[in-house]
Amino acid sequence: MKQDIHPEYRYVVFQDTSSGDTFLTRSTISTTETTTWTDGSEYPLAKVEISAFTHPFFTGQMKIVDTAGRVERFERRYGKRRKAAAKATEPEAAATPAEPEAAES
Repeated sequence: MKQDIHPEYRYVVFQDTSSGDTFLTRSTISTTETTTWTDGSEYPLAKVEISAFTHPFFTGQMKIVDTAGRVERFERRYGKRRKAAAKATEPEAAATPAEPEAAES
């Protein structure tokens, strides 16, 4: 196995920014912040937006999180296609004649 190619695997404190909950686990994530854990030791701190404390699957509550305008970026990218497709189908729907009603006997 090659030396010095693997990231450091160490204890890291993860903090859920929406609820403030924290938990200690091992990870290779690189961070610049540190925090003091309940045991008095100082560990690297990684802030996350969603964790098991706030994830809809675990909490049973639906929550929409839009970070850095991802929804708007998606709408800009794919919204034009959807609008163009809707406009393309409108003339076809208007051009097709309505079905004649059955003659009453």
